[in-house]
Amino acid sequence: MSTKRDFYEILGVSKTSSQDEIKKAYRKVAMQYHPDRNPGNKEAEEHFKEAAEAYEVLSDPDKRAQYDRFGHAGMGNRGGHGGNMNMDDIFSNFGDIFGEDIFGSFFGGGGRGGGGGSRRGRGTRGSNLRVKIKLNFEEIAKGANKKIKVKKHVTCTTCSGLGAKDKNAFQTCTTCQGSGQVRKVTQTFLGQMQTVTTCPTCNGEGQIITNKCSSCKGEGRQYGEETVSIDIPAGVMEGMQLSMSGKGNAGERGGAPGDLLILIEEEPHPELQRDGLNVAYDLYISFPDAAFGTQVEVPTIDGKAKIKVPPGTQSGKIFRLKGKGFPSVNSYEKGDQLIHVNVWTPQTLTSEEKSMLEKLQDSGNFKPNPEKSEKGFFEKVKDIFS
Repeated sequence: MSTKRDFYEILGVSKTSSQDEIKKAYRKVAMQYHPDRNPGNKEAEEHFKEAAEAYEVLSDPDKRAQYDRFGHAGMGNRGGHGGNMNMDDIFSNFGDIFGEDIFGSFFGGGGRGGGGGSRRGRGTRGSNLRVKIKLNFEEIAKGANKKIKVKKHVTCTTCSGLGAKDKNAFQTCTTCQGSGQVRKVTQTFLGQMQTVTTCPTCNGEGQIITNKCSSCKGEGRQYGEETVSIDIPAGVMEGMQLSMSGKGNAGERGGAPGDLLILIEEEPHPELQRDGLNVAYDLYISFPDAAFGTQVEVPTIDGKAKIKVPPGTQSGKIFRLKGKGFPSVNSYEKGDQLIHVNVWTPQTLTSEEKSMLEKLQDSGNFKPNPEKSEKGFFEKVKDIFS
């Protein structure tokens, strides 16, 4: 199981915290563990990445709902910023939540370079993609690996995402002088006020392409196709959404890629029904089999199983096959298979069959006489869910 810390614990907030409270908490943790405040401190850097991963999930309503329901397992293959993204990706994606680049303004404009100049942008982040994957009961129970072809924007192979003909086809933006930001000082009745905005000329990148790549026309990406391998954890459910970090559309001119969101769909089983972690099966037996007892073969998720029906079994009896259900996606718990017995009553009778039953009608053994220990329907239902 995952050994990751709880995302709410990392940011020091509760599950009922608002988006503003989560944003403020992330800002506080980011300032505490920022690499410029902790030079050479690997532990602080890991805390910084950990906080970015937590904020990336909790700041997105869909991902937060998924995490609240399934925990870290509900995040599927997504490595998060702590795993698959480097420090520049974190700065690029989350610096703007502070209204101004916290990683430049609050730390002397050093950014990750540490050289005193403002951090340059890394292009535009790619958008997320959503795909649907259908799984049968066996794949859900055991987990599965699916390889799918995704049509999306991919990094341009000609310029490797630069958007330019070569590394020399850039010039410093003359509007912002390479900072990617434009500062404006205005006079108010309270005194001078300085505002900082993204440079409109270079869109915050600090440089302008002088000779665009002929293949991607300066975007740094092209429309193409990628084969993605997706590991589906055992126990997923209909409607559950997994996420793979960095497998969405490629960003423009070196921007971070978006995520691939995987929506789980369950293929109906011809004989079994799913009820949470449990599997339900309706077993129909004849009256003689119910009276004499029998041995029958029933379907399960991964094959067949034989069960013994004892003599005198009543309609509504429920047999339980322990551990034959679905595993929990977020714990070691495993469901059972519940077999509901239905004694089949003939709907048409021949004259001979009718005569035989009429002879038995007045027999004492054929009159309903439930024992006190015999549980009613609601008690049986209660037992199932207890």
